[in-house]
Amino acid sequence: MDPLSAALKVAASGLQAQSARLQVVSENLANAKSTSDVPGGDPYRRKTISFVAELDRDMGGSMVEIGAVATDPSDFTLEYDPGHEAADERGYVRMPNVNVLVEMADMREANRGYAANLQVIKQARELISMTIDLMRSQS
Repeated sequence: MDPLSAALKVAASGLQAQSARLQVVSENLANAKSTSDVPGGDPYRRKTISFVAELDRDMGGSMVEIGAVATDPSDFTLEYDPGHEAADERGYVRMPNVNVLVEMADMREANRGYAANLQVIKQARELISMTIDLMRSQS
C-alpha cells in the first residue's frame, strides 16, 4: 500500500475513534442530571471509552480502534432534596457521577483530535491530486 493511502486509512480510523468519543461525551452530558425513577435508586452512571492501537500488517502501520466502552465506578454524589421522587428515606437523592467540566474538557480534546485527523485527510487528498496533475502534464 502506498504511503498516502496508508495515511488516509490511519486518519480515517482516528476520525471514527474521535467520533465515538464525542458520542460517549454527549451521552454523559445529556444525562448529567438524570436520576432514578425510584426512591434510593441508582442514577445514570458516567461512561468512559478507551482506545487501542491495532497493527495493520497489509498497510504496515497502526490503526486506532475502540478498546471498550465502560462505566465509571466512582461514587455518586448526594443532594438533599426531600421532595424529589428519587429521594431516599432521609431525603437524599443520588446524582450521576458526571462532572460537566471534565466532560467539556474531553469534548474539546476529542474535537481537536477529530480536526487533526481531518486535516491529515485533506493534506493527503491534496498530495494525491497534485501527483495526478503532475502525471497528466508529463504525458
